[in-house]
Amino acid sequence: MFEIDLANGIFIFCLAVGGGLLLLTVVLDDVIGGMFDALHIGIHVGGVALMPPLLGFVAMFGIGGLIGTQIFKLETGAASLVGGVAGAIGFGLVFGMFSVLRRSEGAEAFSLNDLVGQTGRVSVAIPARRYGTVFVSYAGASHNLTATSDVDVAPGSSVRVTGVAGTNVIVEPVAR
Repeated sequence: MFEIDLANGIFIFCLAVGGGLLLLTVVLDDVIGGMFDALHIGIHVGGVALMPPLLGFVAMFGIGGLIGTQIFKLETGAASLVGGVAGAIGFGLVFGMFSVLRRSEGAEAFSLNDLVGQTGRVSVAIPARRYGTVFVSYAGASHNLTATSDVDVAPGSSVRVTGVAGTNVIVEPVAR
């Protein structure tokens, strides 16, 4: 069915390498935790690493070239143009997919210092100059934090975060 000449061999190689590495990058990048960082050449466009869209281009170039030579019976030059158009479409699709994924990711981790000034509610009593816990809402999520205060604070009381001490927040009761 396939006539494997040099041009088709190059198209098959582009499809296999580009598609295989793109698949590994998409599926295993989070699981392996950066094993494929060597593939990411460090250039980001719009918050998206450039390597996955380039791999999409290479894979689609291979598919387009094979479609050009095998289905449309085009010569190598014309099949390469079909591959280039298919590659550009593949680049755009992968870039768009990664852009959507990047925008859907949650905000970066916050610092406890970001919570200064926020209000919360005591969940476990805070004895004076000792520790209890508070729930503080920040960035759309409720965070259960270890807290200390200069005065006794009963469970259910409203508090305001006034500072940070190591990995704990310092709170004071909010006057009602």
